[in-house]
Amino acid sequence: MKDYRFRRTFVFLASAVLFLADSCVDPATPFANEYTPNIRLNQIGYYPTAVKKATVLQGEGKEEFKIVDKYKMEVIHTGKLSQPHDWDLAGETARVADFSSIKDAGTYMILVEGLGYSYPFEIRNSVLDSTFLGSIKGLYYQRMGIALREEHAGQWQRPMAHSDDSVLYHPSSGRTKGSLSSPGGWYDAGDYNKYVVNGSFPLGQLFLLEEQYPGIIEDKELVIPESGNGISDYLDELRYEMDWLLTMQDTDGGLFHKLTTKNFEPMVMPHEATGQRYIVGKGTAATLDFSACAAQAYRIFREQDADYAAKCLEASKRAYAWALKNPQIEFVNPLDISTGQYGDTNFDDEWFWADAELFITTKNPSYLDHLNTDSIDFTFKPAESWTGYMRFLGMFSLLENREVVPPDLYQRLRSGIMGSANVLVEKAKKLDYFQPIDDFHWGSNSDVLNAAMIMAQAYRLEKKEEYLVGVQQAMDYVLGHNAMGLSYLTGFGDKTPMFIHHRQSAADGIPEPVPGLLSGGPNSRLQDTVGGAVYPKNPAPMKSWVDQEPSYASNEICLNWNAPMTYVLGFLEQESK
Repeated sequence: MKDYRFRRTFVFLASAVLFLADSCVDPATPFANEYTPNIRLNQIGYYPTAVKKATVLQGEGKEEFKIVDKYKMEVIHTGKLSQPHDWDLAGETARVADFSSIKDAGTYMILVEGLGYSYPFEIRNSVLDSTFLGSIKGLYYQRMGIALREEHAGQWQRPMAHSDDSVLYHPSSGRTKGSLSSPGGWYDAGDYNKYVVNGSFPLGQLFLLEEQYPGIIEDKELVIPESGNGISDYLDELRYEMDWLLTMQDTDGGLFHKLTTKNFEPMVMPHEATGQRYIVGKGTAATLDFSACAAQAYRIFREQDADYAAKCLEASKRAYAWALKNPQIEFVNPLDISTGQYGDTNFDDEWFWADAELFITTKNPSYLDHLNTDSIDFTFKPAESWTGYMRFLGMFSLLENREVVPPDLYQRLRSGIMGSANVLVEKAKKLDYFQPIDDFHWGSNSDVLNAAMIMAQAYRLEKKEEYLVGVQQAMDYVLGHNAMGLSYLTGFGDKTPMFIHHRQSAADGIPEPVPGLLSGGPNSRLQDTVGGAVYPKNPAPMKSWVDQEPSYASNEICLNWNAPMTYVLGFLEQESK
């Protein structure tokens, strides 16, 4: 009896303590409707089980931070700031707030007394779902050849432009007369041109996501013209670009390099850009990139549309056959053409990707025999992008299709990718803002995300938490945990680019830019100062970015930047459970 009374008394006292604790919730410092730029974090949010970090500047004498429930304005957690870090890449002295222990769903802000409140962020499952969809919808806004209607595009509606149904051949194409009907597809970047290299390469990344996570987007999720046709909106959007690529194949199997005006159009709306457009050049890089992504397209579309898939595969084989006969044709802009060159002088990566995709699709050993496995380079290098990253796409596809890959090759690829991921993980642990690159070139945000794709493949091979954390922190960087303190994806976050180098956004009279487009990111080379971009004097590498329309070197958008953004967002939505 005595023991029972003791236990009952203990339970009563414990309950009383909990009651008193609940009734003494620490109210937060009143919010003055202003966010401090000195607390940087992922402005969208974090998965409950993710590592969660923010960076605090001007924190001298500050020892703690508070997590505040945004709607209740109650402090739910108080934590200690790290010791100061001297971050040379960012040119800052910073302290880190680690709040990984907070896992309850909600909307929060970080408060550092004397500095103020951070931008709000969420913690919940599927926290990046709308951002993921937005990154794909950004591709819809890049469509040409159709009107963007209000029911699909909202305030960014616009008339039809660039039907491209009668495009003249430039002499560099190998033809001196006639025209080509080459409608549809996406505008490549902030300009109004179309490029085969930079249409095929992004499609390869986007196809990979569908192959690894089939049906990741359902019909009607994107609100595009094809919504409601019973087919995934994702596949509908990718097919819009694939349809255009198919038109760029010459009768001999080779691919024309690009469809452009002779010079970039002025900063006007698409329907006001009426310069003569040309089919320009033909080369090995464009042909092999097309061959690779068309072989992928067969696997992606065969269940939905067998005839279309067969058409893609036949086009892939014809392109590959042309490349065998023309293995070293480099494209260089003709003297009278000044639009994007997308040049390359080494085609080893393109051959690797094309051989890998065609072997997986056809099981024909001749492609495997041609696959150069003697000197596979697993080292990730910033700025490779369309010139070299394609070898990784070939590796990813081979690892995804283990059943057809010889065991020794599979093990070599597996070991190589995991080794590369290990290097990136360790580098990110030591760098400012925990991103995996330390050199900032044109499109540095895509370098961060391409590195994240390598870590993502390693995680798919072996569920090591550090790989997933590496991918999550790379996305944190892009969405606000960076030296500029902004989310680089237009329309997603509280502080985002407003003056991207993007002709429609500059000319449509709407204050907000077209949403869902990824700004290129810091670029320490500053190539656009000659074009009118104005940077602070001697900016730190991670601060070599300006929100100015003339800044094509730091603030343009591009298909090959949105593609890895979409891949990594999709991967995280599937794997961060």
